[in-house]
Amino acid sequence: MKNLILAGIVAITMLACTSKQTPQSTSLFNGKDLSGWHIDVPAMDEDSTLSGPFIVRDGMLVSLGDPRGHLITDDVFQNYRLEVEYRFAGEPGNCGVLVHASTPRALYKMFPKSLEVQMMHENAGDFWCIVEDITVPDMEARRGPKEEWGITEGKKRRILNLTDGSENPVGEWNNMTIECLNDSIKVWVNGDLVNFGYDCTATKGQIAIQAEGSEVEFRKLLLTPISSFSD
Repeated sequence: MKNLILAGIVAITMLACTSKQTPQSTSLFNGKDLSGWHIDVPAMDEDSTLSGPFIVRDGMLVSLGDPRGHLITDDVFQNYRLEVEYRFAGEPGNCGVLVHASTPRALYKMFPKSLEVQMMHENAGDFWCIVEDITVPDMEARRGPKEEWGITEGKKRRILNLTDGSENPVGEWNNMTIECLNDSIKVWVNGDLVNFGYDCTATKGQIAIQAEGSEVEFRKLLLTPISSFSD
C-alpha cells in the first residue's frame, strides 16, 4: 500500500515541478546568536529565573528540550523550500519544525497555530495538525476514523508519514527538506519523499522550532524562496 501511495505522490510531484526555484537562499540561523527569532516559553512567564531552552553552541542552534516551548521567526514566509540538518546527539527524542505558524499558544496553551512536521526519532515526517488542517492521500488509513479527525485538543491530529527507515541512527546528521508551495506541503528525509499534503488551511506564516523534552542540534536552516503556480 505504501508503495502505491508513494508512486502517486511522485507523479503529482513531477507535475508540480513546473514552478521555478529562485537561486537566492537565506540562512535563518547566523551561527552566532538568535537574531531574527524570538522565544515563546509559557513556563518563563511564571518563573523569571528560568533560562530559555534555545542556545547557540559551537556554531550550532541547540534546542535543550526544557522548559518546553518554541523558537519562532520574527518574519512570515510563503512559498519556500526549507532545508534542515539536525541530529539527536545523545538520546533519541522528540522535536519538530512548525510551518505556517501564527496565533501563539493556540493549542494546550503552548503550541502556536501551525502545521507541524514531526522530527521525533523514527517518526520524522509525520504531520501534526495544530489548529490548521491538511489533506493527504489515503487519509483514513493514516489518520484514523474520519469522525475522530480534528485540529484541537482531544482530536486525531497526527497523520502518519509514508516510509520506514528514512532516518539515520541517533548521533548522525539527518537532512529534512520541507517544501511549502501554495496550499501543499512536501517533506523529504535524507532524500526520501516521506509525506505530501494539499489543501492546507494556511499558506503562509512564521517558522518555529520546538523545545519538546529532548536535546537537538541544528547546523543548517536554509530557506530558498520558490515561485507559486500562479506566477
